[in-house]
Amino acid sequence: MPVNLPAPDAATLFPISGVRIGVVEAGVRKQGRKDVSVFLLDPGSSVGGVFTTNRFCAAPVQICQQNLAQGADIRAMVINTGNANAGTGADGLARARATCDALSARLAVSPEQVLPFSTGVIMEPLPSDRIIAALDRAIAAARADAWLDAAEGIMTTDTVPKAFGQQVQIGGKTVSVTGISKGAGMIRPNMATMLGFIATDACVHPDLMRPLALALAQQSFNCVTVDGDTSTNDSLVVVATHQAGHAQIDSLSSPEGQALFGALLAVAQQLAHAIVRDGEGATKFITVQVDGGANVLECSKVAYAIAHSPLVKTAFFASDPNLGRILAAVGYAGIEDLDQGGIELFLDDVHVATKGGRNTAYQEADGQRVMRQSEITVRVDLGRGSASHTVWTCDLSHDYVTINADYRS
Repeated sequence: MPVNLPAPDAATLFPISGVRIGVVEAGVRKQGRKDVSVFLLDPGSSVGGVFTTNRFCAAPVQICQQNLAQGADIRAMVINTGNANAGTGADGLARARATCDALSARLAVSPEQVLPFSTGVIMEPLPSDRIIAALDRAIAAARADAWLDAAEGIMTTDTVPKAFGQQVQIGGKTVSVTGISKGAGMIRPNMATMLGFIATDACVHPDLMRPLALALAQQSFNCVTVDGDTSTNDSLVVVATHQAGHAQIDSLSSPEGQALFGALLAVAQQLAHAIVRDGEGATKFITVQVDGGANVLECSKVAYAIAHSPLVKTAFFASDPNLGRILAAVGYAGIEDLDQGGIELFLDDVHVATKGGRNTAYQEADGQRVMRQSEITVRVDLGRGSASHTVWTCDLSHDYVTINADYRS
């Protein structure tokens, strides 16, 4: 079960004017489950995306990057679960393009105006014929209030759908934001979302969409890790439909830009946290906060050394305050001139280590009390400056091995 993550309430997911969604069963991998989603975007919508840095990126990722780089007026997205279409070579590209061709023909747009996305098992041929056969039904089913259906339709090993909404006032107009994501394993920064889609009816200059998506990722999806693996298919897409009726936002640093960014970031961070809370086999949600760094980069290195460590993560699963593992991770994070005598370590309200050694006031019973909680904060102060960085992770349990050992069966 996910860690303190209830199923989303459809009433809190705001329809976005200019976006309609159709979700159907196509039998891509398993019968009896929603597995193909089509997003239909009104003309004039602006789209930005951020994608995996894995050099073995999937065929749909390559096509999305090409279409967005060409500045195409994106009018549709097609998403399938059950098959990643990764590690499939030229055949995979051909099948992804065939899907885009089929959807574009039905919508009377060009194939470059369609973005494809896939998630699921790697190195298996995409059953594009089944996806294409389902497109007419998906288009016919499209409606503005289908966000929860879409959140369910993109799931793989997720145990609950992930969807959040937010509203903000801009220029006297109510602006809506709604987003969905999926991901529970193969989760690590660059990108750490597997799939995420966020839409708003805000009026945003098209040139801002790519930097907007990147800025959102850097403060949300790129701050989570489940197991340290970077997927071949990770994608975050942000859509602005320009239908809220306020003056166009030309700068993210303007008051209007900051207001919109705040609403988008609130949704993005909730989605990112949901991925960690629903991490494969997770029983605990862990915040790793590193303060006192000379710069953000070294804080990030330390935070991820802790968050990626199997020894640390298994200790959290067992509620075992074997906290020397955290200090060891700090030490191998890659800060060559780190003075261990300046390190402070806290577990929630418990001061575990000071000046690089065990705090004389620390009692293991206090550490165990915190370790038994379902939500825990690890805080490290490096004593080197004023920079900080925070990441979110989960523990590593027996169920993680079971889920991944049985994934293809």
